[in-house]
Formats: sequence, structure tokens, C-alpha cells
Amino acid sequence: MSLPMVDLSRPMREVAPRIAAACRDNGFFYLTGHGVPGELLAGLDAAAREFFALPEPQKLEIAMQHGGKAWRGFFPVGAELTSGRPDLKEGLYFGSELPAGHPLPLHGPNLFPAAVPALRETTLRYMEALTAVAQQVMRGVAVSLDLDEDYFAAGYTANPTVLFRIFHYPPAEAGDDGWGVGEHTDYGLLTLLAQDSNGGLQVKAPGGWIDAPPVPGTFVCNIGDMLDRLTGGYYRSTPHRVRNVSGNERLSFPFFFDPDFAQEVPPLPGRARAAAMGEPRWDGQDLQAFAGTYGDYLIAKVSKVFPQLRALP
Repeated sequence: MSLPMVDLSRPMREVAPRIAAACRDNGFFYLTGHGVPGELLAGLDAAAREFFALPEPQKLEIAMQHGGKAWRGFFPVGAELTSGRPDLKEGLYFGSELPAGHPLPLHGPNLFPAAVPALRETTLRYMEALTAVAQQVMRGVAVSLDLDEDYFAAGYTANPTVLFRIFHYPPAEAGDDGWGVGEHTDYGLLTLLAQDSNGGLQVKAPGGWIDAPPVPGTFVCNIGDMLDRLTGGYYRSTPHRVRNVSGNERLSFPFFFDPDFAQEVPPLPGRARAAAMGEPRWDGQDLQAFAGTYGDYLIAKVSKVFPQLRALP
């Protein structure tokens, strides 16, 4: 079994049904026809590899604690938790570039390494390009749910929460059965993932775990918990995990496209909320039980991944 392919360059009448089928099946698909230049991702990959090759003290010059409540920057191997267990990866956290002193948590300026100046330009260009792609995918999602094409762009994602990560997975040692990222679902609406040629991503399909290997020129796209919540489980966010067994270093570039930080996330109207199957989620969580803004939800989730975030003023 393999993930389906959605060509974003095709007419919406063709794109929307394919998105619907993928979201009802396992919530994952490959995205092609997105228009993001290959040289942009190649430049980002090169700059990221240059950064992760730096000595640890240099990487720690932009450690996340230096980003304050904006919570941007570098974290070392083992500092991020999934389901309470340390991940076997290190990484960089970025978001929309905003002025210092922004009043909202998880908002503000990014931290970029002085030793790799190319990382700043390529990261900001990449986030801008992926934001446009994500808005287009959400247009397809809207049409697939019998909503106006701009339903999300005019509301939930008119001012989206944009988060971008670069993860570096060291080669696993012989006999190491640890996971780069354990089983989890994503928090928001949509994730667009670029990955290098080493693979390691697995998706929990109805028949069991399947590999989602890299396909040149595509992104792996998956829906998150907030789209699950909006549709009352009609579109279900799907557990996935990563284990680097390639024997090589692995880089991945997950881009998270989420609702407005200050906006509540009530169920969608009409058919979009009518067909939940009543099956419990993999983790037993009731997404409908949450009340508040998306920001409230996100802070609670991120604080489990990085408990030290709770201590920030």
C-alpha cells in the first residue's frame, strides 16, 4: 500500500475529490504540482546541513532559551519529547518573522546562526512559498467539504499560525531501537513535509504501519488534529512516526499550517460535521472537549513537548 498522489496544478474539480478520498482513508497524501522551485529546497537543505555540522557550542548560541516566549531556535538531541519520551533528533524552530516584544507567546523574531548566513534568507523564502501552497491545499479541503473555496482563507487561516521546523536525525547506532519521533498526530490543520532521500517516515494505515518514502519533487501532506476537530472526525488525523534506519544522517522539513492563534475552532457547518463514525481516537483524546482559542490549545501541547516553556513569563 502506498500513499495517494494529489496534483495541485489540476483543476479544483479534480483536486478536491482526491483530497477527500485521502483524508477519509488515512489522512496522508503526496502533493505534486505545487510550484515550489527545487532549487529553493536544495538551498535550504545545504544551509541546514552546514548548520548541523557546526560544533555544539556554536549551535547553542541560538538555543531556544535565547528566544524567550517566542520559542524559536535550536534544541539538541533528546531535548524534545514525544509522548513523554526523548526523541533521537536535534532541530531548529522557526515561525513567522515578527518584531521583538510581540505580545503573544510563540510569536516574535527568529534566531538565525551568524555562522550560516544563507539559512536566514532561504528559511524566510521557504516559509513564504509554503504558506501559499498550504492556502491552496486548504481551498481544496474546503471544496471537498462542500464549503466555499475561500472558506478557510477568509476565516480560520486569514491570519494563520505558521510554524516551521528543520530536524536532523543522526544515524542510529547498531542495535538501537529508539525512535527519531514516536507515534503522534500533528496539532493543527495541515502539515507539508519535505524529506531527504533517506526515508524513515511511517504512517498508521487501516491495515497497519506503512512507509512514506521520499518521492522527488513532492511534499508529504497530512491533516492534523484541528481539521479532525473541525470536521467532527469525518477527516481523521492519523498517527505517524519516524525512525532513521538508513545508516546516514536524515533531514526533514515539516511546515505546520494552523488556525489563527487568537481564534476559537468550532465545528464546521453542514455536511462537514455530520459523518463522524464514533470510533475512538488512537490516543483516547476527545478533541471536542477542548474549549478556548487555538493558541490556548497549542501552548498546552507544546508545553508537553518542551516542559521548560511553562516557566517562561
